[in-house]
Amino acid sequence: MFIPKGQIVQHKGELNTKLYLVKKGLLSSYGLDAKGREHVFMFAPEDWLIADHNGPETPCALFIDALEDSEVVVIEKSSDYEPEIQKLFNRLGALQHRIMLLLQATAFERYIDFVKTYPNITQRVPRRMIASYLGMTPEALSKLKNERKGKP
Repeated sequence: MFIPKGQIVQHKGELNTKLYLVKKGLLSSYGLDAKGREHVFMFAPEDWLIADHNGPETPCALFIDALEDSEVVVIEKSSDYEPEIQKLFNRLGALQHRIMLLLQATAFERYIDFVKTYPNITQRVPRRMIASYLGMTPEALSKLKNERKGKP
């Protein structure tokens, strides 16, 4: 499939049904934050595969577009994957979500997402490790936790 430079091949919110293998050219995937700023997730040059890494038939979290005129092979995702492949998509989706949070979200938003994603881990690992995961100091994490407690 030929994709001209500048064409968006996947829009955020579309059903997540395709993977793109780049034969020639260059694609990128990215998200937009609340202020409309672009945050690039990855580039895909020749022989790279690019996709939204959430499971099949879920809404895409990223845009994918052509940075150059490109030739790609479009591969349809399936909801009939073996359980191991489905688990891989789930893990890749979690990593994609984490990276985009680090790029786009405020420290407080990252903390709230962490608590929702890992509700029991806060009691099981040292605060310094949670702070490291969130990309902040333990002191900043303590401040966020205190702010959250002050919220109704």
